[in-house]
Amino acid sequence: MEVKLWKKPKNCTIIEGFPGFGLVGTIASEFLIEHLKTEQIGKVLFNDMPAMVAIHEKKVVEPLGIFYNQKHNIVIFHAITAATKYEWPMAETIGKLASDLQAKEIISLEGVGSAQDSVDTRVFYYSNNEKIAKAFEKAGIEPLKEGIIIGVTGAILLRVEKTPLSCLFAETHSNLPDSKAAARIVEALDKYLGMDLDYKPLLEQAEKFEEKLKTILQKSQEAQDVSDKKKLSYLG
Repeated sequence: MEVKLWKKPKNCTIIEGFPGFGLVGTIASEFLIEHLKTEQIGKVLFNDMPAMVAIHEKKVVEPLGIFYNQKHNIVIFHAITAATKYEWPMAETIGKLASDLQAKEIISLEGVGSAQDSVDTRVFYYSNNEKIAKAFEKAGIEPLKEGIIIGVTGAILLRVEKTPLSCLFAETHSNLPDSKAAARIVEALDKYLGMDLDYKPLLEQAEKFEEKLKTILQKSQEAQDVSDKKKLSYLG
């Protein structure tokens, strides 16, 4: 994997969102990119990445883009492609990015399945840093006491050792895109980081991002299906 950076902000907070359960991480990080004043400062490339790209509103959407908000010194690692089978190298890549930028913290945004049919979507945190854990609790966020963490976030927790690591988990009741859970996780993140986000249009905008991401992911899957059919026709 290769990280291309054209800016290197130091002592930043890295926020990563991958398309896990309910696409919560991807929708939440997309909201941050759109809602905060951000600029793209890099991207991640690897040879086994599917040879396809999405176009949205006349712009290329990077499968693995890196964005920066100067006001809050936040670097957002935004993924619209799954890292299935590449969790370990992706974790090492994010760890190297954190080291190169001398990041003070990595925060992972995730959805977590819930068996409870509750109207309110709960948000939980995990942190390997006691000081950060106290800050989450001060913000009114409950600790995750039991759970299984898989995917890139699980790999990051096992492979990245030098940078403080935290996770925010929002309950979601299906594997479909869940904008409500994404909105709740952004709200919790804002309470922790103090970014003064405007919550009135939050859910409405999150739903728009949900539709955008559903369209991009659907088109990506259609393109992959066409590619697979072509390969089968060559073999046949």
